[in-house]
Amino acid sequence: MTRLVSRLCALFAGVALSTAALAQNISIATGGTGGVYYPMGGGMAAVLSKHVPGMQATAEVTGGSVDNLKLVASGKPYIAFAMADASHDALLGEDKFKGNKVPLKTLIVLYPNRMHVVTVEGRGISKMSDLKGKRVSTGSPGSATEVMAFRILEAEGLDKDKDVKRERLGVAESVNAIKDGKIDAFFWVGGLPTASVTDLANTPNTKLKMIDHADAVAAMNKKYGNLYVQDTIPKETYKGMEADNKQATVMNILVAHESMDDKTAYNIVKAVFDRRDDIVAVHKEALNIKLENQKAAATPIPFHPGALKYFAEKGVKVN
Repeated sequence: MTRLVSRLCALFAGVALSTAALAQNISIATGGTGGVYYPMGGGMAAVLSKHVPGMQATAEVTGGSVDNLKLVASGKPYIAFAMADASHDALLGEDKFKGNKVPLKTLIVLYPNRMHVVTVEGRGISKMSDLKGKRVSTGSPGSATEVMAFRILEAEGLDKDKDVKRERLGVAESVNAIKDGKIDAFFWVGGLPTASVTDLANTPNTKLKMIDHADAVAAMNKKYGNLYVQDTIPKETYKGMEADNKQATVMNILVAHESMDDKTAYNIVKAVFDRRDDIVAVHKEALNIKLENQKAAATPIPFHPGALKYFAEKGVKVN
């Protein structure tokens, strides 16, 4: 009897170990709560947890792309939302990743990230040169907003350290600061619409102003590579806009450490595309997650073999 009990205990222990081995916890590094990364990451986490057997995914609030890429580099089970320019720096070990290359692979090309240069009426700002001497937030530390903001200021002939009184705030904090008169303008790169910018536009007795800066793209690409495009935020996006905003755009990508196994990468990509409508229900920018956008030209980071397997099954030629 004792021997039988021992065997049963061993059997149950083996089953428990097998179940534990199947369990797969993964964190999705997103961004601040006022942007698009976090809600979309939450929708993605729900999809992965529900539709990938054994996977439990959680969306994590972070400082943004730079922090996210460093989390991937840690070797812990992360996938990350990141902008193409910050990812390129990480892969090469440049700028904020100086001497610390991050071995990355692209899982999915997500959606375009549009730079917002935001002010409100009454602050004396109608063009980029008017930012000189003003109090300007260039994005939170650890964000790709900061990376891109510095590059735009440089391309527009402004010194980030000498010409503006710089703050380092996330989008939600920037909106609160501009409402309180603590800053005059802010940079934010994100999807459309961004909830915090919508909140500012809808604030009583406030008129939103979006500053054109598409002319910076040529100089940015000349120095940093063909990562940016001239784009437009339609005037219907936010209340108070009188005209389309001519601005710079960079792509968002979902990345993983190159050591992620092919099956996991495949399962993540498949779940996102198969259940895209569930993510769209959380944020409409997910409509831009399209198979036809999965092109090598859209990301400076090579695709993961697991992602390529899924795309091949769908007849998508990446190159």
